[in-house]
Amino acid sequence: MLPLMRKAPKKKGKVDDERTGRLRRTFELLRKDKWIYLMALPGLVYFLVFDYGPMYGIVIAFKDYNIYQGIAASDWVGFDHFTKLFEMSGFRRALRNTIIISFYQLIFVFPAPILLALLLNEVRNKTYKKFVQTSVYLPHFVSWVVIGGIIYAILSPTTGIVKEIAGWFGHEGTIFNVMGSRETFRSLLIGSNIWKEAGFGTVLYLATIATIDPHLYEAAKVDGAKKWRQIWHITLPGLRTTIVILLIFNVGSFLNAGLEQVFALYSPLVYEVGEILDTYLYKLAFNEAKYDLSTATGLFKSVVGLILVLVTNSIAKKIDRESGLI
Repeated sequence: MLPLMRKAPKKKGKVDDERTGRLRRTFELLRKDKWIYLMALPGLVYFLVFDYGPMYGIVIAFKDYNIYQGIAASDWVGFDHFTKLFEMSGFRRALRNTIIISFYQLIFVFPAPILLALLLNEVRNKTYKKFVQTSVYLPHFVSWVVIGGIIYAILSPTTGIVKEIAGWFGHEGTIFNVMGSRETFRSLLIGSNIWKEAGFGTVLYLATIATIDPHLYEAAKVDGAKKWRQIWHITLPGLRTTIVILLIFNVGSFLNAGLEQVFALYSPLVYEVGEILDTYLYKLAFNEAKYDLSTATGLFKSVVGLILVLVTNSIAKKIDRESGLI
């Protein structure tokens, strides 16, 4: 048998020359596009300061954190906080409610902007179209605190507008408390979320539709395709990549069921069906000062979100190589 051929080790001087050449090319690229990198610098600093810097606090989830001793001096407890979390009935209830509410949002809230964008795209009167777009965009810029007050002013069982209208028709006394009912509270969350965010969510879809070649629609008309066929075979395939990317983002934030919305709308009457991980984390941190448990909850959410993003992206890439994030 012939002896195995081994590559001769590179001489030190040659390795240094290659390293020097790479550094020189890197500095040349930086010098060539210096203004572009300078423009990107504030964004880079922002992420370093507000996203990557605070990640040091993750270690609180693995320590018996004492606010007086600080993070470094607190004792390590490993995964004890995670074990304790899953033994707490409040955490299990919040996790169950979060999964249910997020699943409803994925089924009903996510497709709403797509359907609305398809409908707006078919409006031919430009003035009416702009009016409708402006009307459905506006709720996005109103905070959930204000919307919570509006919903209460409408649905309050004692002083709400619906109560007044019912009085005009002879109804006396209070009416059904939609905001305080376990049977209707989740539906209220989904409906108000669609009303607030569906309009603004159409921006990206309408921009994508505008990039579709209009000659495709003309060819489809020549072939006798009606409006529904044009949407199914031209518009939706043109939106496919955008839909998949946004779906991955939504799945990645599956355990973020909406702190502001739930916090503005729920009450002790609906804690059983309305308490989510975000509100539970908030109470652990600010009401009970259990920073280690709240950090463990946040880390649990982040890890699950990362796993969901990777799994969803892998599935999307297997179905269509051009879809997905990476």
